[in-house]
Amino acid sequence: MDKKVVSIGSKKKDKKETIKEVETKKIEPVYCSFCGRPNTQVPKMVKGPGVNICSECTLIAVQYLILQDGALSQEAQKIIDMLWGTQEK
Repeated sequence: MDKKVVSIGSKKKDKKETIKEVETKKIEPVYCSFCGRPNTQVPKMVKGPGVNICSECTLIAVQYLILQDGALSQEAQKIIDMLWGTQEK
């Protein structure tokens, strides 16, 4: 699987594929369920059961949730600080 696509909640395969089978298999693009772009046009894609979301749509959703609420919970602020490196040392 493309390293740009992360699968969550997928079923385990019953049989293991050999390296030759994987190399010869044509990898189909994965499309974002929100913007419709394929994984070849976005930095990362999260593939879930029946729905996919690209990193750019994820950022838009997070920005919307933060701005909509107006104030972050303490847990959300900790995550933002950790990601952006603004946590006081």
